[in-house]
Formats: sequence, C-alpha cells, structure tokens
Amino acid sequence: MTEIRTRWIDGMQFLSISSGGVPLVMDVSPDGGGRGEGIGPMELMLHALAGCTGVDVVSILQKKRQPLKGLEIRVKGERRQEYPRVYNHIEIEYVFKGKGLDPKAVEQAIKLSEEKYCSVEATLASFAQIHSSYRIIEEE
Repeated sequence: MTEIRTRWIDGMQFLSISSGGVPLVMDVSPDGGGRGEGIGPMELMLHALAGCTGVDVVSILQKKRQPLKGLEIRVKGERRQEYPRVYNHIEIEYVFKGKGLDPKAVEQAIKLSEEKYCSVEATLASFAQIHSSYRIIEEE
C-alpha cells in the first residue's frame, strides 16, 4: 500500500510528501482562494496522466529498440461546470523526437499504454472522454 503525507501550510497551500520523501507543493489559483504558488490538485491529475503514460510509452519503445531521442506529452483537460467539477474531456498529444522512429511502433506503444498499462488513464477514463494524437519530429 502506498502512503503519502500532506500538511496544510497556510491559505490554501499544502505540502505533500511522497512515500519516497519527495516534496510537492499544492495550491489553488487566487480566484479559488489560494496564491497560485503550487500545483493545483486537479491540474496534478493531468501531470499524473502524462507521467504514467510517458513511462509506459518510453519503456515500450525502448524494448522495441526504437531510436527515441525525446518525448513531450501535452495534456489539456476540460472540466464540467457542475460540482464536483470533474474532467469530462481530456486531450493528450505526444510529440516524439528521433531519427527513423517507426510510426507503427509509436502507435502500438500509445495504444498499449492507454488501453492496458496506464492506471491513471484507466481511472480518468471512467468519467472523462480521452482522445490522443501524436506527431513525430524527425531529427537529423
């Protein structure tokens, strides 16, 4: 079982310590009563999604011996207006860099992550529509 510790600092700011001892500051924007001096809890879910699928995709492409030199994952989330304001639509864009990356290998890696391995995506997909796309930038 994973355990984290989260402590209120002041205002709407919290310090959360991971099970490995890594700190994370959370805060909400000024319009939500905070100072915006940390990552918002809902935004953190999008960070978690990008990290989860990123780990999967990189691992799969490395196992396929693909010449991956870089990966950027851009995630946009739209929340519903009613409370609780959960995400109802999420877009993921993968931007790959490398020389000679096989598009079929890239597509398969994304599909495996999204449909089989990424626990964060499986959780979010229970209440949000998730769409993904990708681009490959050929490096010299």
